[in-house]
Amino acid sequence: MNDFDSTDVNKDRFLTVAEAAELLKVSAADVHELIDSGELQGFQVGKRGPWRIEHEILELFIDQQYEESRRSAMWNNPSLASANNITDF
Repeated sequence: MNDFDSTDVNKDRFLTVAEAAELLKVSAADVHELIDSGELQGFQVGKRGPWRIEHEILELFIDQQYEESRRSAMWNNPSLASANNITDF
């Protein structure tokens, strides 16, 4: 089961910017910034059409954000790091 099973947009493979923003609880402008910066992969339908983000890509993005947060916490607070976690770097 993934994060999107409880949403109505789960029926579709692709999300609009507004749908991705709703799932992330951020603004559509924030999603556009993530796409523009390359942090979140999306594609534009046609030359000037709307952007789409694949569900799976958004899930990977979320997982990466959690991992970056975990690593940052260990880096900033060495007491959180165990011998097993250190080898994950």
